[in-house]
Parts: sequence; structure tokens; C-alpha cells
Amino acid sequence: MSLQQPAIFCNMAFDWPAQHWTVKHLSEVLHGKQIRFRMGMKRTDTVPQFETTCGYVEATLEEFLSWNCDQPTIYGPFRDYDHSKFWAYADYKYFVSLFDDKADIFQDVIWSDFGFPGRNGRESTLWIGSMGAHTPCHLDSYGCNLVFQVQGRKRWHLFPPEDTPFLYPTRIPYEESSVFSKINVVNPDLKRFPQFCKARRHMVTLNPGQVLFVPRHWWHYVESIDPVTVSINSWIELEEDHQARVEEAITRMLVCALKTAEDPHNTRAWLNPTEVEETSHEVNCRYLNRAVSALFDHYRTSKVVEIQALRTNREDMKKEGSDVHNHMEVGQTGGQDLLLGMGKQEAASPFGPDLVPVILGSEELPSERGGIFEGDGKDFVGEGGEHSGKLHCTKRQRMMSKSEDAVVEQISSNSSMAPSQTFISTDDLLDCLVNPQVTRIVAQLLIQGRSLWF
Repeated sequence: MSLQQPAIFCNMAFDWPAQHWTVKHLSEVLHGKQIRFRMGMKRTDTVPQFETTCGYVEATLEEFLSWNCDQPTIYGPFRDYDHSKFWAYADYKYFVSLFDDKADIFQDVIWSDFGFPGRNGRESTLWIGSMGAHTPCHLDSYGCNLVFQVQGRKRWHLFPPEDTPFLYPTRIPYEESSVFSKINVVNPDLKRFPQFCKARRHMVTLNPGQVLFVPRHWWHYVESIDPVTVSINSWIELEEDHQARVEEAITRMLVCALKTAEDPHNTRAWLNPTEVEETSHEVNCRYLNRAVSALFDHYRTSKVVEIQALRTNREDMKKEGSDVHNHMEVGQTGGQDLLLGMGKQEAASPFGPDLVPVILGSEELPSERGGIFEGDGKDFVGEGGEHSGKLHCTKRQRMMSKSEDAVVEQISSNSSMAPSQTFISTDDLLDCLVNPQVTRIVAQLLIQGRSLWF
């Protein structure tokens, strides 16, 4: 949890039963159960393919495999989708819903190996896709992410949180906990989004058997680069999630109020298909109040735990007080050696042959290297071909100091697109009101105001 950058674990899941979860195996386990596939176009224009623009089909994994093998589908659920022109993605399939009558299968995924006791498939999500299937570039508001690649390969494009102004964040389409980018990062429109050239792309190809760690708020675009891919992920809860839920509740309230007022009968245009809850103002008010109450409940619990810990430490200190003089007899040289040893231990890198950092990649776009599905064997090599972090750190510091200017430049670039147009749309207003930096400030002010009663 102390890692500050994405990293690949290479030999952590070799003994997991889930390593055998190919699509063929899962089709036998699910016994003809229908699941929902998102259907997208195999194209690389400059506009992201958000879920609101995709088609959807209900199909079995057997039907998916037949379609994916280019078998005739005149009568099947995929009959309207030419395999040469479309990709299919069964994404966000929660284990508890998918395997509701097969709870024993949860034990095949052993996240407890990563230091999270009792965590298994129950807290996991399944992703099955064909070549070209992808998730638009976004960041997750909650937690950090562990992703186990089971079948096929996926290419990840990652950007650090400090680059958020360069990714042109938007909350349309709206999905709780997902902040989307307006940019198709594999084919960006730099005339419309000039600040994107400052974003620091980290690229890696995740191979079967590997586990990717994605730290909090890292942007990511994920694409399947093999005919069939299977992934399993789990979002790990963090302390910061309590305030993030308040921020999300504020965002939901604003988006739903303004977009519903604009067009009360067309939520499909701006509400992600994954959002199934009612969007009324009354419901959203209750949601906000629950988020704030949960935050303060957590504060109260944390204070009790903290007080108990302090009492325990005080008792331990009293108990050990009589032995302190024995420790004081340690020689000065020995004490210096101990401090030097501690310093070396803190400076030691956690990385090695089985834990590989995802470092700053080439600025050259995949399309410029001959297609988004081509691997170049350089996924772990940074600028200059070295695994060095000094230059990267210096660059990050420069970028952080310019982030505020970038927000202003981002707004300017948006307005300079069409100088003759002065009309400000609802979406333009929302992009400002629910910008992550703004909602964070609003949430802090709201919490401070309520804390007077705490």
C-alpha cells in the first residue's frame, strides 16, 4: 500500500485456482447463464467510445465464443454485430451476482496473499472481452485497484493523478466513482485538447498470471490486444474513501439536477447504463446525508480506536519502563550501526524481478508504432531505455507546479475551439462545477460546517 506508482506482481498468483478461468472453463461453470455484453466499434477516431454510445446484448459465453470465432450468427444475439467491425465486452461482472449459486468459487481468488485477510472472489469483478474491447480513460474515485490477468493480454495506459488537468476531466456520462477523460488517449485530438501533450503516459502490457497494482486516482485506459481476454479485479478500500463518497454525492446531486432540468425524458444521453438507481433530487439528498453521516460515524469509531490504542501503548510503556536502563547500556557505536542499518532498510527499493514498476513510457502513440494491437516488447522500458526514477521525479515536480495554470489553460482551450460561439451549455457548466478539484473543496467546506455539531 506504500507504492506510489503502478507495479506488476509477477509470481503471486501461480497457485490460484482462478488461473485456469478461461472463457471456455467459465462457460461450463455458468451453464448457459446469460450475461450482458457491451458492443463497440473497432475504430480509432478522436472521440472516446463512452458506454452511452455503445450497444448491448444478452448472451451466453458459448454464444460469445461462437461469434468471436467468426461463425455465422444469423439467428444469435450477436446477429446485428459484424465481428470484423465490432468488439464485445462483458465488463463489471460482480462475482456475487454472477456466481450467486456457486459461493464456493469465491475461494479460487486469493487476494489474502497480498495482505488482505479473508479477501477473495466475493469482493471481485470479472471482465471478459474480445480484441479491441476497451474501457475509456478514467480514474476511480474510490480505493486502489488490483487486477489479475487470467487469459490473453491487455495493454494499460496510465497517467498519474497530478496530470488530471491535462486529461480534461468530465462527469458526462455520469457514473458514480468514475471520472472520465474527454480524450481518446490512443488517438488524441491535440488541437482541441492541447494540454494533453503534457500528460505523462505510463504503458504496460499485462500478461496472463500477472497482477497489476493501480494506486489511488491513477488515470487508466485499458484495451484487449488478444482475441479473448479474461481479467479479475478488486478495488481495495482506503481511508480517503469516506470523504470521497461525500464528494461523489455532491457530484451526483448537481449532475442529476442540471441534466434532468435540461431534458427530463432523456437520461440515457448522460447517465451511464451502469447507474440503475433513481436520480430524483429527494433520493440524492438522502444519499448525500447518508454519506456525511457515515463519514462522522467513521470519525467517532476512529477516535475510540485511537484512544484505546493510546491507553494500550501507555500501559506497555509503564510495563517496559523498568527495563529501559538495560537498553541504555547499548554502546554508542552499536547505536550508530543500528541507525545506519535502519537508514539502509528505509532506502531499499521494493522492486525486483518479481515486482516490476510501471515507469514513464514512450511519448510515441501506439497508432504511430503501427496499430493499437501491436506489442513492441518495450513495455517496461522508460525514456532513454533505463529504469531510472530521478528524471521522472524532477519532471513530476515541474508538472505539479504548473497544474493550476493548466486548469486555466484547459478552460481557455475549450473556449478557443469555436470563438464565434458564446453559448455555454449545461455540460460546460457541469465540467466546472463537478471538476474533482472543486468538489473536493465543496466537500471539505460541507464537512467543516457539519463538524460544528460533532
